[in-house]
Amino acid sequence: QVQLVESGGGSVQPGGSLRLSCAASGFTLDNYAIGWVRQAPGKEREGVSCISSRDGSTYYPTSVKGRFTISRDNRKNTVYLQMNSLKPEDTAVYYCAAGRSCALPFGSWGQGTQVTVSS
Repeated sequence: QVQLVESGGGSVQPGGSLRLSCAASGFTLDNYAIGWVRQAPGKEREGVSCISSRDGSTYYPTSVKGRFTISRDNRKNTVYLQMNSLKPEDTAVYYCAAGRSCALPFGSWGQGTQVTVSS
């Protein structure tokens, strides 16, 4: 059974850091593109990072570039999202997702983890 489980969310003050983890079971993560997508209340989903399966290329939107870093540990079958210099507008539920390519819709999703940035 394919499963993605996120962890590492929580509450942090502006300027703080969090590291999210996405552990996979039932499949090998490095055969898939893995992305992090967030959704804030009343807003549309926003992709915040993706790492490709083929060459490990990474992608970020302008809103998080330079602050967020996605990485993969193949031995642990886990993908991480390091988030630094967090802002209140980063508050959202963060989901990890797997698919064939960072350019295509993701087919498998985790349950999400809440990130709250507030003073």
